[in-house]
Amino acid sequence: MNIDRNKLTPMMKQYFEVKDRYPDCILFFRLGDFYEMFFEDAIVASKTLEIALTGKSCGLEERAPMCGVPFHSANAYISKLVENGYKVAIGEQLEDPASVKGIVKRDVIRVVTPGTVLDGSLLENKKNNYLMSLYKNNDNIGLTYVDISTGEVNATFLKEEKVIEEIAKVHPTEIILNDLDFIEKLKNIATVSNIYINENFDNNYLDAEILKEYFTEAYLQRLNFDDNGLIKSSLSILLNYIYNTQKQVTSNINNINIYNSSEYMVLDMFTRVNLELTQTIRGNKKKGSLLHVLDKTSTAMGGRLLRKYVEEPLVNKERIKRRLDVIEEIKEDFMLREDLNEILKTVYDIERICGKIAFERVTPKELIHLKNSIENLPKLRETINDSSASILKKYIANMDILDDIYNLIEEAIKEDPGINLKEGNIIKSEFNDELKELRDISKNGAFLIKEIENREKEKLGVKSLKIGFNKVFGYFIEITKASLATANIDESYIRKQTLSNAERFITPELKEIEDKILNAEEKIKSLEYEIFVNIRNNIYENIDRIQKTAKTIANIDVFVSLATVAYINNYVKPTISDNNKLDIKNGRHPVVENLVGEENFVPNDTYLNTGENIINIITGPNMAGKSTYMRQTAIIALMAHIGSFVPAEFAEIPIMDRIFTRVGASDDLSQGQSTFMVEMSEVSHILKNATEKSLVILDEIGRGTSTYDGISLAWSIVEYIQNNIKCKTLFATHYHELTDLENEFSDVKNYSIAVKEDNDNIIFLRKIVPQGADKSYGIYVAELAKLPDLVIARAKEILSDLEKNHMYESVTINNEKNLVLSDSIDIGRLEDEYNILKYKYEELNRDYISLQNSYNNLDKENEELNRKINSSNMIKEAAISQELEDALSKAEVNIDSSKELELESLRTEVNKLEDEYNILKYKYEELDRDHISLQNSYNNLDKENEELNRKINSNNRVKEVAISQVSFDNLGQTSLLDEIANIDILNMTPLDAMNTIYMLQRKAKDSLK
Repeated sequence: MNIDRNKLTPMMKQYFEVKDRYPDCILFFRLGDFYEMFFEDAIVASKTLEIALTGKSCGLEERAPMCGVPFHSANAYISKLVENGYKVAIGEQLEDPASVKGIVKRDVIRVVTPGTVLDGSLLENKKNNYLMSLYKNNDNIGLTYVDISTGEVNATFLKEEKVIEEIAKVHPTEIILNDLDFIEKLKNIATVSNIYINENFDNNYLDAEILKEYFTEAYLQRLNFDDNGLIKSSLSILLNYIYNTQKQVTSNINNINIYNSSEYMVLDMFTRVNLELTQTIRGNKKKGSLLHVLDKTSTAMGGRLLRKYVEEPLVNKERIKRRLDVIEEIKEDFMLREDLNEILKTVYDIERICGKIAFERVTPKELIHLKNSIENLPKLRETINDSSASILKKYIANMDILDDIYNLIEEAIKEDPGINLKEGNIIKSEFNDELKELRDISKNGAFLIKEIENREKEKLGVKSLKIGFNKVFGYFIEITKASLATANIDESYIRKQTLSNAERFITPELKEIEDKILNAEEKIKSLEYEIFVNIRNNIYENIDRIQKTAKTIANIDVFVSLATVAYINNYVKPTISDNNKLDIKNGRHPVVENLVGEENFVPNDTYLNTGENIINIITGPNMAGKSTYMRQTAIIALMAHIGSFVPAEFAEIPIMDRIFTRVGASDDLSQGQSTFMVEMSEVSHILKNATEKSLVILDEIGRGTSTYDGISLAWSIVEYIQNNIKCKTLFATHYHELTDLENEFSDVKNYSIAVKEDNDNIIFLRKIVPQGADKSYGIYVAELAKLPDLVIARAKEILSDLEKNHMYESVTINNEKNLVLSDSIDIGRLEDEYNILKYKYEELNRDYISLQNSYNNLDKENEELNRKINSSNMIKEAAISQELEDALSKAEVNIDSSKELELESLRTEVNKLEDEYNILKYKYEELDRDHISLQNSYNNLDKENEELNRKINSNNRVKEVAISQVSFDNLGQTSLLDEIANIDILNMTPLDAMNTIYMLQRKAKDSLK
């Protein structure tokens, strides 16, 4: 919108002066009791907030688009804009309009962004709200993130390729970075995780002087910054951005945790989603996630810390064991656990109260919450010290119980203070003598006036004297003219007004009392606010002490929560081992068990160990529980790494560096990736990053493409893991051919879900057994899904037809070194070669026939072309003869111009025919050579075919039987029966039936003779 600012009114000029400094924000411009928005901001805000769009005269020909919200309810509107991805600049009046002539001074006092929210309506109690900064230098990145509501700051440096995983772990709501070109690589995770990315960057954010505003020089020198200054730069960006938006330096940001990402188990975005660690895949709800099962915390601080535990599993054995030991102490002491739970329920969110103190936004009620929380700290310490929990005793030995903070708030703040700081009713009268006097005056003003009146009546001897009040003179003494002559008036009486029958006077004492009475309320409000600010500043100076105590409480709350969950759900303490063995006895899925009850959940064992079985191939029907089983293994391993007890009878868990999962089907249309492409991309990521210390969960790899492609890929992936990575792997599949891998590799084992067939019904036993499955029961599952009866009936007919009329040759994929038969003839390989050669033979035969037809057609074209060339040659010779004659008699005969044109046309036609002839001749010769080559191949194939038939016929083994023509009950050869019994008929397709069936059928018939 083009605006001539010279024509704008003074107020609108002021608006644009402020707006120009915050072009990426919606400006809330304070006018009286409203925050107003103008022009583009008004149009955007009116749509988002669903409020009326009006107009305002601004000096231009057209009225400026305008909308507004009441200032006292602005937070709700600000929250909605921030939730929709907008930044909001709060432009406030900096002067009292009543005391200023002209335009009131206005400026932005803070900017609200997704990562700088302090208002409780936009914050989840048990979830941090992180603002992240990235400083990129080549392929190295400094990463810092902060929750300004709690003051927690963490920082690290890492390679570019690891940034996405770190963002997935932290899950910030806003990111600011110096390299705007890098934004493109962050868009995918930003979209998936709903992260706001700042697309503007001010180079002033790199000014490191801001660090000295927050930390002492000695503290900064103690920090373990990286040599390249990546962390320092990212921290500078973060703190400058906070100062730019909040307009102040805050004391709650007083400590930096510099960490190494290798201290924690790496979980990529896919694994976090697939395992549903903190929210469900469907609905993104906490309920139904692992966190929901584990979260029995009593405080918001503990809830946030527990989430951090789940998001950041440890890989340090000693740290894990310390957590497990303290949880064990609490779990085994019922009274301690119950008493701690009761005490913790009285503790408010101390961390976020500190944040509000730091940003000068704390309310008196929140200080009472702080006092009530501190009040129970001595009881907390006493309860722990009276128990036998030795580790917990050491942990709280130096806990600051903050009694001075408690005493200050107890003495100063009313138990039920007013909400509005400027409206009073906050401070106790006993805390300040002046406040007590003012409240006495305000409460007893009428009594004081009456007391003065009685005293003056006695003094002057005038019983009719009275004290009155009006808005012009205030309080006054009125004496009638009849009494005036006898009144003993002294010099303190000042005549103020003469009436027809009376005189009105004022005295210094009366005016002093009047001033106290009339201004007491305003003075009380002003004095209370001043006292409150002093109390807040006093507490502000001690924020670091309060934060340390809050962190201790949060950790205790997490320990109690995990101990409570372990006790209620019958979890066991896992053994954290140094070897590479994962051994789980009767493991259970914590979330599913929580839904159906422990008594209804079928537990299962898992055993993976280097040198024995590192890969388990899991087959079985749909809906039988394969995915649940694999996920439960991963979750149990993860729970052990966060220091939690686990749902099992016994668990030995090795230290793992990563857990990978490839589960479920999804596409990414925004990136142009199909479901299968997404699947292959995730598998590629796993194969490139997994190590021998990783746990990999792969579910139905290869199902998004053709059967042969899928089997080939799945087989190859398992081989690659076994040969190159050797990581612990659970691989679920419906490709039953993969069970042959158990024969290929000693550390690949087959498992399946047990099923019981009862007539037409199938009972899923949910139990993992050490053997491969031979059926998938797909039609039965479709029936459970309530597909139309006609569809189910037709599917059964088709399946029956396939079973009767089609055969299946079990294709075994062999390495050349394996599967040598006792008679030294590799029948499987010969049959494969035979089938391949026969197929090639038939294909070449078709090509031969096609080529023969082309050859014949070319002969006909050649004959026609020769005819045309001969004809044209005759014309050409005649033309040349004529031309010679004309040359001899050119002096006597003139050639007609039309004849010359005709002759030129004939020449062109002849040249064209010659070119076409040459092309066809070349093609003819080429085809003739191909024909000869194909004939030779044909002859060679005939010979090979005869040789293969001779070898196969000489051997008494075949692999298939025509089921519809042979009764297996009458077969006498055990080897043939075993061979037929191992055929997986139910899972074959017509394309799987190969041409060797005739030989197998013949062998079966021979055995019946």
